Amino acid sequence: MYLVPHGSHPEFMLKINHKPLPQTLLSYAAFRVAFRETFETLSLHKRCLSEPMKPFGYLGKVPFLREVAPAVQLDLLASTWHKHVSREAFQANLLEESVVYAACELTAQYVEKEPELVARLLGGGPIDLSFPLDSYLARELRLLYLELPNDVDFLLLNQFLDMAPEESIERKIQMGIDPNRLESMFEALSRWHASSDMTMRLKGLLTESEAGRVATILRVPCLA
Repeated sequence: MYLVPHGSHPEFMLKINHKPLPQTLLSYAAFRVAFRETFETLSLHKRCLSEPMKPFGYLGKVPFLREVAPAVQLDLLASTWHKHVSREAFQANLLEESVVYAACELTAQYVEKEPELVARLLGGGPIDLSFPLDSYLARELRLLYLELPNDVDFLLLNQFLDMAPEESIERKIQMGIDPNRLESMFEALSRWHASSDMTMRLKGLLTESEAGRVATILRVPCLA
């Protein structure tokens, strides 16, 4: 069930509060379903330019990040995935924690409500998966994130969007939220385009042909 030999390099991979996010097929499933579902919706919107776009994408599971541009959501997922399977150690920031949570929660919900969609999104990928799409899998997907030592600060942030800066900072301090941790969250809201090297970070999550289609739709170089 592991993407790399288990225990061979425990100092590597993405860490949330200093505990590694397990490099298992569960994490692959969560990241792949979240990426492909968001990308397919974005592709459909680009073919229907006459219709106004409503917020969509896996990051909608985090209310504060619901308005992040879909292309940026995909870029953030690619970056977080790359760190997750890296041969280097990374400490996740609050935005990357949000990405992991949202990917796990979105996939768990689809497993419960639309398992046939999950099967299609997982199909044809770099890894051939064959586990049952049932309530047990949904539970395991949620536990993948919830068993990590996190404080889920990002689920509390939406209330601050309409506050004045001074009031917002005071309220965050009262709630024990470090305002410095929020920089990456606000930065995501200010971006509109994917990074030029995005496809290079999708290795192991998408096939080369899938990455090529992503490059075409998002108009970024195909570096996969």
